[in-house]
Amino acid sequence: MTTRKGNLPALKSRPTRTAKQPAKAQHGTSLATAFRDIRDLIVHGKMSPGTWIVESDVAERLNMSRTPVRAAIQRLQREGYVMEHRNVAKSRMIVAPLTKEDANELYTIVGHTEGVAGRNLAQMPVAARREIAAKLKAINEKLLAIAEGRGGRQGEIFELDRDFHKLIVEAGAGPRLATLHAAIIPQTERYWRLYASSIINDLHLSVAEHAGIIAGVVAGDADAVELGLQQNWIKGAARLGRVIDIFGERGSW
Repeated sequence: MTTRKGNLPALKSRPTRTAKQPAKAQHGTSLATAFRDIRDLIVHGKMSPGTWIVESDVAERLNMSRTPVRAAIQRLQREGYVMEHRNVAKSRMIVAPLTKEDANELYTIVGHTEGVAGRNLAQMPVAARREIAAKLKAINEKLLAIAEGRGGRQGEIFELDRDFHKLIVEAGAGPRLATLHAAIIPQTERYWRLYASSIINDLHLSVAEHAGIIAGVVAGDADAVELGLQQNWIKGAARLGRVIDIFGERGSW
């Protein structure tokens, strides 16, 4: 928490840093830190879709000056996490809403990106890809156990699914593809985190799609792996869309 203006120490004195008050970021890293921290708040739902963004409040929350926060918000707007909302009186920056159209676009992009990584994985030497396939199978079996009520917790679904896809990207993506994937995946994470508890009844469908991807990796069938990953994301968007139809879009009211 920052010190209020009325209680500022004398200019020559050095303010005492407490355990609860983190040091402000250095100039060279403050923008990157602000971008990462604000994005994390949005992705994890701590800044809800549709929330008005008050620059001074965010700066105080992050214990930063307003300059890097302002620049970070502008970058977040360019990447789709934040948008400008206009009315007759004024315009304000808000956390971008979660909509079916946005989800379809994001999931399609990620599906094609991961499809390329999956194709590369399927073309690896037999021993290497079978080792990765065994790890993918172990993750998928944990998801299946949750879907069938045999163990695990619903709260683990997101992490397990993320680990499944992350393993494929780490194995098959080059530096450029990995950078592209890392830039877009947090936006899909917003949807998965907020709606995951409502998709539990369809988890077995995703598990079956994962099984097909694993079989393609074992067989070295690049076409099957690429298409399987694309379809897993596209069908995931359709399942998500049905949930949004029931509960409504977040931040669009």
